[in-house]
Amino acid sequence: MRNDTDDFLSLFLNDTPLLDVRAPVEFAKGAFPGAANLALINDDERHQIGICYKQHGQQAAIDLGNELVSGTEREQRMQAWQQWWQANPNGYLYCFRGGLRSQTTQAWLREAGIDAPLVTGGYKAMRRFLLDEMEASIATLPFEILCGRTGCAKTRVIESQTNAVDLEGLAHHRGSSFGRRPGGQPTQIDFDNALAIAMLKQRAQSPAWVLLEDESKLIGRCHLPFSLQDKISTCPRIIINETLESRVQVTLEDYVVGPLEEYRQHFGEKQALHYLGEELLAAMDRIRRRLGGLRHQQLRQQLSEALAVQAISGDTGLHEDWIRTLLSDYYDPMYDYMLSRREGDIVFEGSRNEVMAFLEERQTPDA
Repeated sequence: MRNDTDDFLSLFLNDTPLLDVRAPVEFAKGAFPGAANLALINDDERHQIGICYKQHGQQAAIDLGNELVSGTEREQRMQAWQQWWQANPNGYLYCFRGGLRSQTTQAWLREAGIDAPLVTGGYKAMRRFLLDEMEASIATLPFEILCGRTGCAKTRVIESQTNAVDLEGLAHHRGSSFGRRPGGQPTQIDFDNALAIAMLKQRAQSPAWVLLEDESKLIGRCHLPFSLQDKISTCPRIIINETLESRVQVTLEDYVVGPLEEYRQHFGEKQALHYLGEELLAAMDRIRRRLGGLRHQQLRQQLSEALAVQAISGDTGLHEDWIRTLLSDYYDPMYDYMLSRREGDIVFEGSRNEVMAFLEERQTPDA
């Protein structure tokens, strides 16, 4: 029989399967990557038990819980837990504080012959651990910041590196007003938890440097920790320089052609372009004030025409027109201003291919 654990570091470094028996409403507010939510009590039952606890005390609440989760309800939940445990025999379970709910689940499973160790302190203790460790990671990791104007394919470079943290990937957002993706973003708590774990894994490798993409305080609606914002502004920088035409092509691929496949998966082949087009137009409208009325109207018309042609023929070439203007007249000046406020030394500057070669050379043992 395995013991209960408070070795949170090992749990997260090893991607240990976790069974979360909190109510769905608690899980939705914040959870850990890969955790499965199979609740002991559902949202309505939790509400009833909470009222009973306030009015009549703990024992009455426990009695009500046993009454609500009995018979068929208990059998169904036991079956779901057993199936999960068969698939994840090295897992651990937890509730909010490692108290009555996880202990009850553990006892029921052990009655059925299943070894079900729990996480001491539950979700609250693991969350506190991650928040503390994230601040320690930010303070100690040797970050280098990958900079470059929109369309330089910074994210592609980040994704190619093992010693990198993909902030936009964790936020499920491509950055900028046009960065929304189908399926939405994680909650702030989920983003924090995933970011903390990603940084823990980097620290465990003791890297000579960790690459981050240059980001502002927000990636969509996900807020970077203040300490990380400060560090990004002062860390050494690697700068990608690409021609405007190269950046137009990358932007077309990353914001029009590539996302269409994601939209197909969410909305089906027939509706994918419709929903992608709606999102692109909405993104253009979100920056209307900063573009100015006339320029917004012109770019929106170009985007609408490009979408119409794409719907008929599949040709995406007309998208290059609005992308080119948006990059040169809007995003480039904005990015140049932001870059001028960065304080870190420049480690390397060159084309994307030159930056990739530089990073590869530094990864070699004698580099």
